[in-house]
Amino acid sequence: MGDPLCVAEPVQPDLGSGAIVAEAQDGLGEGRGNDRIVEGVAEFEDRLLRSESHAAIWGAMGERRNYSDGYWWSKDGLRLHYRDYAGADDTPPVICFPGLTRNARDYAELAARLAPARRVLAVDFRGRGESAYAKDPMSYVPLTYLQDVEALLTELGIARFVAVGTSLGGLVTMLLAATDGAKLAGAVLNDVGPELEPGGLARIRTYVGKAVWHPTWMHAARAVAESNAGVYPGYDIEDWLRMAKRLYRVNSSGRIVLDYDMKIAEPFRVPGNETVLDMWPTIDAMQDKPVLIVRGERSDILSAATAEKMAARLPESELVTVAGVGHAPTLDEPEVVAAIERLLAKVA
Repeated sequence: MGDPLCVAEPVQPDLGSGAIVAEAQDGLGEGRGNDRIVEGVAEFEDRLLRSESHAAIWGAMGERRNYSDGYWWSKDGLRLHYRDYAGADDTPPVICFPGLTRNARDYAELAARLAPARRVLAVDFRGRGESAYAKDPMSYVPLTYLQDVEALLTELGIARFVAVGTSLGGLVTMLLAATDGAKLAGAVLNDVGPELEPGGLARIRTYVGKAVWHPTWMHAARAVAESNAGVYPGYDIEDWLRMAKRLYRVNSSGRIVLDYDMKIAEPFRVPGNETVLDMWPTIDAMQDKPVLIVRGERSDILSAATAEKMAARLPESELVTVAGVGHAPTLDEPEVVAAIERLLAKVA
């Protein structure tokens, strides 16, 4: 299966009371960077000054606590985390799997849309978010993530569900289809497939596992904007702040750091790990299931040709291409939301 995939780059907690305006000034004091981002921050800062409270500011940008935290244990003794958005128990739940450097927070908007009509679980893979870091970094591979997911399904007694997988999460979904397909009621494969573009994988290798930190959230947002401007060209400063708060967390020293174990990159460095397995059988294993294939128009991971070939092999599939977006769509795009609703309508 080659290299386990990823998506953009990585946040979390709120600032508490935080001097947001001072932070914005500090975050932009050193160098102009992207003029558009600078102008956006100035506008955003002006709105902050007119806002009634910091709580209102971060309430609009953050996430309401509309879920409970759940935990389960892996076979090798790691305590793993998921978010549980309560919903109806008469339909198969939706379980969301994130990209390589991402976490459960990526699915906040999607989960809020789908629950309470349907239960939604959003998983933190081992080494990400609130899940424990692995003692053996060589366990950071798709087959181990699959074993962890199987342990979760057993723990919760879930016999059938709809998988939503972005990048690496999509690879795990594909493996599940091939090894335990009866549990898969349907699937959303977000910007990933059985063939991955070498250029995109090379790009991912340039940043995965490289520790960085920022003194303020505004610094983090600016860094995210600079590295992902080509992926999400329509984003403004509020979008970048929201993304930063999903990719990063505040550590015990008060620094804002990437929210994953830097050792997830180690399996990439093992000689011989470049071998690419034939993953097309995992697609064929979903021929009797409703599948939504989502692709960013500018993706350097999933080519248009591969996406079209996937759709041709899956009789019950739908292919949605998100215009102007790279790797990977965020699944809150109107056309994607509508397609997910169509897929779920097929799953009783």
